[in-house]
Amino acid sequence: MTDASSLAEDYLRLHAQFRPVDATFMGLPGHDHQLPPAGPDSVDAELDALRALRARVETAPEPTSSGTRLDARLLNAQLALGEAELQRAPRLHNPAWATGEAAFSVISLLLPGAPGNPTERGDALRVRLEALPGFLGQARAHLQGRAAPQDWTERGRREACAAATLLEDGLPRHPLWHTDLQAPAFRAARALRAHADELAELAPVDDVACGEAHLDFLMRVGHGLSFGPREALEQATLAFERLTQELEHDAARLDPSRSWQEQLAALEHDTAEEGGVLDTYRVWHERALEAASGLVTPERTYTLDYRTTPDWAVGTADLYFLFYRSPAPRRPGSGSVYWVFPPGEDMGAYLRAHNTSAIKLIHAVHHGSIGHHTHNARAREAASVLARVAGTDCASGIAMLGAGTSVEGWACYAEDLLLEAEGFYTPAEALLLKSYERRNAASCMADIKLHLGEWSLEEMRVFYRDRANFAPARIWSETTRNSMFPATRLMYWLGTEAIKNLRTELNLPARVFHDALLAHGHAPMSWIAEEMRHTRAQETV
Repeated sequence: MTDASSLAEDYLRLHAQFRPVDATFMGLPGHDHQLPPAGPDSVDAELDALRALRARVETAPEPTSSGTRLDARLLNAQLALGEAELQRAPRLHNPAWATGEAAFSVISLLLPGAPGNPTERGDALRVRLEALPGFLGQARAHLQGRAAPQDWTERGRREACAAATLLEDGLPRHPLWHTDLQAPAFRAARALRAHADELAELAPVDDVACGEAHLDFLMRVGHGLSFGPREALEQATLAFERLTQELEHDAARLDPSRSWQEQLAALEHDTAEEGGVLDTYRVWHERALEAASGLVTPERTYTLDYRTTPDWAVGTADLYFLFYRSPAPRRPGSGSVYWVFPPGEDMGAYLRAHNTSAIKLIHAVHHGSIGHHTHNARAREAASVLARVAGTDCASGIAMLGAGTSVEGWACYAEDLLLEAEGFYTPAEALLLKSYERRNAASCMADIKLHLGEWSLEEMRVFYRDRANFAPARIWSETTRNSMFPATRLMYWLGTEAIKNLRTELNLPARVFHDALLAHGHAPMSWIAEEMRHTRAQETV
């Protein structure tokens, strides 16, 4: 019989067959020239493949190691989630699905560290470009006669136009550009613009809620939680109110004449010189690595290179174009790149957005140094096959939902962890950290209320604007994405809380605890906690 880790490899082959753009981001070979199947029978074909694999999983032997146990659980979750989503609301019925896949089928081959040599990538890019008009036509056929939430349609239209601009203006500036790409790029761009016009004709529908039953399913099966949305909502609501009071108290202690919002706004004026923004990123990344060395083993061998976003990446503001994207776990190379967007016309606004505190907390710690950068490196060495790849950033989000509580939970937790490194943060930055925690609790509340049907999208946006302290420019894209992907915003706060609770429970030395946690890779924190408790119990026998 085949064990769970071998079946996990079979699942990855199935995943790559139906999600080849994901496969490029994961570094799974053999799919870089392909687009997702979108023919009339593609949903049924995927369902059949998932069910066939599930039948094999049911006869697999009981896993006996940490790696195979995590593989078995992740595999069962992925099969259950995949089947449920295809039956409830196939991704092909979302007008923003095809546009995201189209855009990132190209971008995935343009990024530094993309798989293959330049000739191979150029050939794969040409094949994908040639296939894009047909792919978009097939995708539209799945939308015929369907209504869709207006914001999902608008996201699809924006993505289609942004992808067309990328092909028209950006691709010719890329080192992979060759005259052989000119004609297919032109045809693909024209097809994308026509696709955007076609999407505008879709009938709108107001309801975006997935419903309590499905949200509960995503939380218990996908995230491995022992509780559902009602309990999580109660926890997050209490935390939001508590953190609001703590912010007010802490701010009054620092400066009684200014509210916490005013004190945080003042941090925007501590900025680098115009030419020193990149250096500020690099300096704080290194300082964070050094400050954390007694708390966790930071990743130093695999490099992180901060660079200015290149000219070819034009028109990407409406795409899921991340400044830090997890390296392909199966083909990571020796380092990855962290993009720093160049200034626009308003230099003052640019410098305020890249203030020192934001660079430290968001870029140097959450994404760089001991945050995603170190976690991704450790995940590539995990015993579980699926936990090595589950947190891969793909066209619209991470590859596997269940990875979220550890991927985002750790990165948010890492920000707070450096409060234990004396002198790393200023008192005002400690206040900023608390506001981030409050915002994550707010996002957990909003995710649940939206998908329980208690809030509309507009009510969610009002909450983000008036109470949750979200940057106004982020609110539309953040809430639209959350409406498309339920149970993806709750994982930040719930994941962070799970790590805090586990650390208190196990009471291990800081570095021992954190290194052991990261060694399990990208899996639900609930299951990682069970594995760590199991190890702890064996050590104390």
